[in-house]
Amino acid sequence: MHPKARIHADPAMELDQIDCLPDALVLLILNKLEDVRSLGRCSAVSKRLNGLVPLVHDVYVKIDRVVAVDGDADDALNLASPKPRHIFSHFLKLMLFTIVKPFHSIRNPGGTGRSLFPHLAPHSPVQVLRSFSHVRNLRVELPSGDVGTEEGVLLKWRAEYGSTLQSCVILGGTLVDRKPTGAAGHEPSTDDSGSMPESFYTNGGLKLRVVWTISSLIAASTRHYLLRSIINDHQTLRSLVLADADGQGVLSMGMEQLKEFRENQLSASACSNRTQVPACSMKLKYAPYLELPGGLALQGATLVVIKPSADGTGGCHVSRKETEAFVSGAFDGPFRFAAKALMKRRTYLLEMNGF
Repeated sequence: MHPKARIHADPAMELDQIDCLPDALVLLILNKLEDVRSLGRCSAVSKRLNGLVPLVHDVYVKIDRVVAVDGDADDALNLASPKPRHIFSHFLKLMLFTIVKPFHSIRNPGGTGRSLFPHLAPHSPVQVLRSFSHVRNLRVELPSGDVGTEEGVLLKWRAEYGSTLQSCVILGGTLVDRKPTGAAGHEPSTDDSGSMPESFYTNGGLKLRVVWTISSLIAASTRHYLLRSIINDHQTLRSLVLADADGQGVLSMGMEQLKEFRENQLSASACSNRTQVPACSMKLKYAPYLELPGGLALQGATLVVIKPSADGTGGCHVSRKETEAFVSGAFDGPFRFAAKALMKRRTYLLEMNGF
């Protein structure tokens, strides 16, 4: 009978190589990780990681689902629903338990045995983020866009905020689709000089663009209002982005904008839980048809560039070059091409009162 083989641990392998790494290098690795759930799991690995995770600079929070207290959860995500006041009224209070579950096992690195997050509500990203003391770059992702649209309709927006709206760009189209393989290119109308056709005013085209604009501004101002607790809790923040998984809208704030937010009083809307939208001037550009890279075609292409009016509460003077840079950098891929193409079209000026 052959003797049974035994496996012995290699003494050379007993040393944990991670313990040999300096804290600065471990923090660099954790910053690359970003995801708050993964960071929570790392915290449960060892006392050392437990003490380092709260010091990371880059954090990403993905919200799997927004739960509505009143009515159906889907209504809380759709601006077209009959209850627009509750679109995100519980966004910062209710979310899936899976986001914060890994943190429940974290213990105080001081060895007291108490949880590092003693009062952590299982559905509150605000409470989760309060556990991080050195956050500089924060990105939060919602499960879906805010504005309901019909199938095939394109609607994207990007807004920059300080204490109020500073700039916003909206890209829309009545239909985005792939061009049939081998189909001949679209022939533009011979009288297409960049002007809007008369039918644009009579068939509801202009009204539709107004609805897109107002809905996008409401969505942006609602997101901005609900971020106030996070901004005030994290004085180290340098950049903050609130996006959605659909890629519909992005709200961003840089270092100077975050500073302005803290120094100025937030102007809230009287009718709902959102920031007041100041009086704005808008530049609308339109093209009946655009061919985009990647075999895409966009019908009814529309670009709306929005700035607070000079006499509004958020009035600011921005050069044309800065505006063009903001618009061209607002979107990616073929939609960046569409924005640049529309910037060359004729401009129509509109004014809008604050609301």
